[in-house]
Amino acid sequence: MDMNLVASLTQVLRIDDSSQVGHARRVVQKLAEQHGFDAADAGRAAIVATELATNVLKHAEHGELHLRALVHGAQQGIELLAVDRAQGFDVHSCLVDGYSTGGTQGIGLGAVSRLAQVFDVHADARGAVVLARLYKHGDSARDVRVGVSQHSLHDDPACGDTWHVTLGDQRLSALVIDGLGHGVEAVRAAKAGAQAFAESPFSAPEHLLVALHHAMGGTRGGAAAIAQYEGAGDRLAFIGIGNIGAALVGGDRSRGLASHPGIVGGQYRKGQVFDYAHVKGNLLIMFSDGLQSRWNLQAYPGLARRHPAVVAAVLHRDFCRGRDDVTVLVIDLETVHG
Repeated sequence: MDMNLVASLTQVLRIDDSSQVGHARRVVQKLAEQHGFDAADAGRAAIVATELATNVLKHAEHGELHLRALVHGAQQGIELLAVDRAQGFDVHSCLVDGYSTGGTQGIGLGAVSRLAQVFDVHADARGAVVLARLYKHGDSARDVRVGVSQHSLHDDPACGDTWHVTLGDQRLSALVIDGLGHGVEAVRAAKAGAQAFAESPFSAPEHLLVALHHAMGGTRGGAAAIAQYEGAGDRLAFIGIGNIGAALVGGDRSRGLASHPGIVGGQYRKGQVFDYAHVKGNLLIMFSDGLQSRWNLQAYPGLARRHPAVVAAVLHRDFCRGRDDVTVLVIDLETVHG
């Protein structure tokens, strides 16, 4: 049975004062309860939020906590990412109980790594990103290695970007749409395209693009890109119209995926499907033009081996333009092979 992952905005909590640690704890506990966590598991999530926020204050003095609900088929969970722009820290030392640079007990990251089903961290001279994913008690802890950072301009509730990922048996289909402009009309355009995609995500990419074009025809339209990966043949097909960026990153190699000019739902020349072979183990990265395109993952030693959610958060932190909605979708193609 196919598994659908659908768009959800990243909620950002600023952490620059000790009073915000308690606020973060309450917000996370409420989010967990809203997604079916029992009292014990919601309390576990609250502890993780407290430790991550406290760690930001200790090591960076200010930063952010990024929150997102996870719905992976029948499995529900929440994702927490602590993001800062300080000088980083010694990850291995900070995971040892009793280690502290701030005169405290130093149990933060060690506790988080035990309480979360998924834990990962990247730290360098630019700062640090710490990931914790928690799932409901009794849910399978099999993590889906897909990471997303999606933010609306000025925290507007209406985000003109959207995305959708469908995982099937040895195959994957991913969509990113950027509705033209901002606000509710951009949302309407993006949602129309996403609905058409969801009805038949594994149709041939060129046929899917036509379906999106018709669905978005009564709207202001937008940019869209579709990537489909077949694990059995180890091949990826990509088609894009407009300014959705995409890349395949594997080892020390990065390949940009080409889109054509035009507006889906408006006017464009016939889209062309590009095929890429032998991409197993690569990261597929798709992003709207709210993210600068001049990033290079090789400038971040070790980052490509981190969880896709960490990669998405680092790219958003360092390359968000700050004048548009922004979506960064990162998929480890190894996840298709289970």
